[in-house]
Amino acid sequence: MCGIVGAVAGRDVVAILLEGLKRLEYRGYDSAGVAIQDESGQLERARVTGKVIDLERFLECSPLRGGLGIAHTRWATHGRPADCNAHPHTSRDTVAVVHNGIIENHEVLRERLENLGYEFTSETDTEVVAHLVHYHRLHQPDLQAAVRVAISELAGAYALGVVSTTDPGRLVAARLGSPLVIGVGSNEQFIASDVTALLAVTQHFIFLEDGDVADISAQGITLYDFAGQRVERLIKKSELRAGAIDLGDFRHYMQKEIHEQSVAIADTLEGRICGHRILEEAFGPAARTVLNDTKAIQIIACGTSYHAGLVARYWFEAIAKTPCSVEVASEFRYRRPAVSPGTLVVCISQSGETADTLAALQETKRLGYAHSLAICNVPESSIVREAELALMTRAGPEIGVASTKAFTCQLVALLLLVIAIARRNGLSEAREAELVAELLALPVLIEKVLRLDDTIRALAAQLVDKHHALYLGRGTQYPVALEGALKLKEISYIHAEAYPAGELKHGPLALVDANMPVMALVSNNELLEKLKSNLQEVRARGGQFYLFADDKANLQSAADMHVISIPSVGEVTAPIVYTVPLQLLAYHTAVHRGTNVDQPRNLAKSVTVE
Repeated sequence: MCGIVGAVAGRDVVAILLEGLKRLEYRGYDSAGVAIQDESGQLERARVTGKVIDLERFLECSPLRGGLGIAHTRWATHGRPADCNAHPHTSRDTVAVVHNGIIENHEVLRERLENLGYEFTSETDTEVVAHLVHYHRLHQPDLQAAVRVAISELAGAYALGVVSTTDPGRLVAARLGSPLVIGVGSNEQFIASDVTALLAVTQHFIFLEDGDVADISAQGITLYDFAGQRVERLIKKSELRAGAIDLGDFRHYMQKEIHEQSVAIADTLEGRICGHRILEEAFGPAARTVLNDTKAIQIIACGTSYHAGLVARYWFEAIAKTPCSVEVASEFRYRRPAVSPGTLVVCISQSGETADTLAALQETKRLGYAHSLAICNVPESSIVREAELALMTRAGPEIGVASTKAFTCQLVALLLLVIAIARRNGLSEAREAELVAELLALPVLIEKVLRLDDTIRALAAQLVDKHHALYLGRGTQYPVALEGALKLKEISYIHAEAYPAGELKHGPLALVDANMPVMALVSNNELLEKLKSNLQEVRARGGQFYLFADDKANLQSAADMHVISIPSVGEVTAPIVYTVPLQLLAYHTAVHRGTNVDQPRNLAKSVTVE
């Protein structure tokens, strides 16, 4: 959940570390820090509570210089946001450590180290790593060996960057359960928790695997496994460019990413459709065998990705005639489900590093599920490597904490999978062609919805002083209502809940009054008349409506009802299109309220801890 950057080079690396932290700040932003080995070989450290810009200002007044350093931007887990809890953590001015993850046995280690005479100055679990490495370095020939012995005593998850005055010019990195990459340069090397941090200095990366320990100098990289044996990992060239994560003409990353959705969806479809048919090869070389074996679907995901799974459940059962269960990964991993033969596990994750989803995927292997498929936005991520098949969403980098384009691309990818499985259960060529046509129409439809931006901005101004909101939908629009409520909560801090519209009279109607705005999604389908009846229940209680309605639904604005006409869309792809105006509503409401849109309080982008 935090961001790590490290560098070793024949030049001053402070500016590189700061730029990397800025590009990773979506992962955590309650404190930041840097440790540099200066020309004399001594460690110098700077830490601040707050954002990377605060660290940058601090360093303008108290500059550091050196060719070896590590840096970190934090999202608090153990210990409140405070200077003393900010990374890097040090031990006796000799060892400095940055860490992502959670050390589960830190209390036992802390007690042992205190008995050995080590003094703790923070509330974090990370500080035990610094002292542990220092202790083992006293008895080991070099830093790499000391780190390997230290991590053998750790329980939990970690990505580590370690430097020591005893080993000048060397940076040691280690990974278990938390992502870490090495950026390969020309006589300079880097580490980071995400490739986006390093795109300004290299396009070439080594993706560390669980148990790897890297001994890094400016001249080269030596990799070891957990047992200390030398290993080789491929160097891969990233297709991303540094400009891909620039704001351009947009005010916020979330705004930019909302407006990128038509292109992102077109990219996700590219090369996966031929004529009027889905190309099954897009799912991987073993796709045909896996899909032939599939008798049921188990979707596992968290947050926004979970909502994508809820939409897909309707599709799998209605279109593919295939039973589908959807579960939050953090719940799935701690129960003992009955495993149905032929069940395909579908894991959905924007980052591919979501800790609960990855652990749940690993649990399905132990439980004996037949096959697994990852729907993800990051090709080299842990979940992609762990799954049997993978379908990449091609959404591009998503920096805003509140997911937007990743969600709609996940829905597109899921619908491709639905169609591929439906073929095996009687889907006709004519019906497949209709579904493909709906998919191909999405980019143009989303561009039309984006033209409602000014209308929705004006509407959002009416929500500024509200404290609660209710979202309603029926059928596939219910999960979209859940997602819309989540977006409003995440970035505007307005409490919002979503319900199936038919559930109003079973409790939520008690909340409705003139101060409770009600957002409703109105598709032009067989549920339209039933939904209109649900809306009357709200109007009778004095509720204020904001309707996102198909322009063929024949609904008109009134004093208590604001209608936003949505271009008519096919029934299957309607959830994808209706997602966009809810994103815009949340975005503009947050801007009106003056919140931090891209970095909402208490949240971070990639949830890489349990």
